[in-house]
Amino acid sequence: MLGLENTAEIGQIEQEKAGSIGLRLNLGANDRRVPGFVSVDVCEPADQIADLTQDWPWADSTVDEVLAFDVFEHLNDKRHTMNQLWRVLRNGGRASIEVPSASKGDGGFCDPTHRVYYTLSDWEYYEVGNFARERFRNSSYYGVKADFKVLSVTETRYPTKFGGEVYKIRVELEAVK
Repeated sequence: MLGLENTAEIGQIEQEKAGSIGLRLNLGANDRRVPGFVSVDVCEPADQIADLTQDWPWADSTVDEVLAFDVFEHLNDKRHTMNQLWRVLRNGGRASIEVPSASKGDGGFCDPTHRVYYTLSDWEYYEVGNFARERFRNSSYYGVKADFKVLSVTETRYPTKFGGEVYKIRVELEAVK
């Protein structure tokens, strides 16, 4: 598999997989393949190995679409994650994100590798025009650069083996630049 040092080979894979549609990334994919998307994870067997806790290896505004199912909760810093997502997406680029809810059920807290927690309200802090986003827009401490249009936020309940329940939050975002 490819490491980050093989940028020429990575670029070729990205171009071949992206075709005329543009670059589409499936983050945290491991072996979960989606046709037309470059599989990205911190370990093999992904198409591209990338540590998403660091600066993401794609240039600004080069990505058309991102899938991120069950990955953002494993990253250390929400601001960094959302800023990097926004940075690599082109204007109008889309992201489909699914994370366990920290407000309902066991999902947010039962996995010992979860580092950050999400609620339905988190997305307000990245939505252009939303009071939660705008009141801190110019704050150097706050550090959020990401601007998105929130297309939808939904929550789905899944029962677990031992009688618990996991609620997953699914959010659809569009980058605004």
